[in-house]
Amino acid sequence: MAALAIVRPIAWLRLQTRRRARRVLTAAVVLAIVMLLWPASETRVAVIVSRLDSIVPVYQFSELHDTTINAPAERTYRAICAVTSDEIVLLHTLTWIRRFGRPGPPGVLNPPGSEPFCRVALQSGFWLLADEPGREMVLGTFMAAPEAARSRRPDIITATTFADVHARVFGIVVMIFRLQGLAPNRTLLSTETRVFAPDSTTRRLFTPYWRLIYPGSAIIRASWLRAIKRRAEASN
Repeated sequence: MAALAIVRPIAWLRLQTRRRARRVLTAAVVLAIVMLLWPASETRVAVIVSRLDSIVPVYQFSELHDTTINAPAERTYRAICAVTSDEIVLLHTLTWIRRFGRPGPPGVLNPPGSEPFCRVALQSGFWLLADEPGREMVLGTFMAAPEAARSRRPDIITATTFADVHARVFGIVVMIFRLQGLAPNRTLLSTETRVFAPDSTTRRLFTPYWRLIYPGSAIIRASWLRAIKRRAEASN
C-alpha cells in the first residue's frame, strides 16, 4: 500500500522513465536556486506615516502581519513585552533549527523560556528606537556592514544616532508594533519588519538567506501576535 501511495503521484506526473524524472528534478532544483538568488527589489516610502517610515524609508526585504484583539490599546501594548518565549508557539523549535541545533548564549536565537521575548531581544543586540505606549514600539538592530562603518558605531543608540549610523551604510533590521484603536475594547495590532542592505554584495548574500528563513520568521511573528492576543484578552 505504501508503494502505491508513492507510485500514484509519480504516475500522475507522467514520469514513466528515470531520464524524465531526472529532468524534472533538475528543473525543480534550478528553479529553486533561481528563486533564492533572484535580485531583491528596492522599496521607497512615498509618504511617512510612522516612525518605521522615518527610520527605514528605503528597504529591500519586509514582512507584515496583523491581528484584531478584543482589548484596549493600552492593555494590548503592555502585553507585547509581557509575553514570554514559552508562550510563542514553535519559537524554540524554529530558533533551534535556525542555529542548526548548536548551543549558544541566551538571545533571540536561544531565548530563555521564562523571559519576556521583548526583553531578550533588547539584551541581545536590539535597541528600543521609539516607544509610544498605546500607539507603537520600534526595535532595531544592525546587520553586516563594511569594517569602516562597524568601527564608527556609537556605544549608545537612539533613534537619531541609529539613523545617523544607517546613513553610513550600515545594514539594519527594524521591527515595529503598531496599535490602532478600533473601539474602546478592540485594537488592531500589526507588526512589520524591514531590512535595508547597504550595498550590492550584502544584498546578494542576504537575499537567499532571507528567502530561506522567511517561512520560519513569518511563523514566529504570527505566533507572537497570537500570544499577545491571548494575554491581552485574558485580562478582560
